[in-house]
Amino acid sequence: MDKWMYAGLFMMSVMGNGWAQETDAIKLPPPQMEGGKPLMQVLKERHSTREFGAKPLPQQVLSNLLWAANGVNRADSGKRTAPSARDWREIDVYVATAEGVYRYDPITHTLKRTATGDIRGLTGVQDFVATVPLNLVYVAALNRMSDAGAEQKALYSATDAGFIAQNVYLFCASAGLATVVRGSIDRAALGAAMGLGSHQQIILAQSVGYPAKDAQ
Repeated sequence: MDKWMYAGLFMMSVMGNGWAQETDAIKLPPPQMEGGKPLMQVLKERHSTREFGAKPLPQQVLSNLLWAANGVNRADSGKRTAPSARDWREIDVYVATAEGVYRYDPITHTLKRTATGDIRGLTGVQDFVATVPLNLVYVAALNRMSDAGAEQKALYSATDAGFIAQNVYLFCASAGLATVVRGSIDRAALGAAMGLGSHQQIILAQSVGYPAKDAQ
């Protein structure tokens, strides 16, 4: 299949999901700041699940999800919804779908394609990761962690990724989505498929979709 035919098929796919954008970048709609469940109810309902339906997430839901995960909530400073040690902002959120892999850019609230093809099956060892609509991959850019030793980089990047994962859990509980964070990953294979560099370290992955009972 030549690249022009592939691009056409990709466009048909994203348009079918309401993602009518350029093949290498998706400008997300502004996140919706109203609605959702009260915080105490969300904390009560937060849980992990490993059964997902195949229904894709609408673009607005994806926009809200990514902003909740690690979006900019203070435009004057570019600071995020998740804390970051020493304001390194070293964690990048990647989105793996059936169409490809994208890096979320919080400043522009845009998805930028970094790889083509469906690599969802590489984001974990469980069977469901290959078919869940969305897998988030949290990648630490260790070169942003200036003046930190190896032990500090490992500690703080894991902590910062955990903050983002919890934001996703809380959003999913509020929005009626299913999710589970995962650490069992063949990081070498996934990193190669994503085209990551030696300064980038995969920390965690997190699957997101509609609950199986609601997505038929």
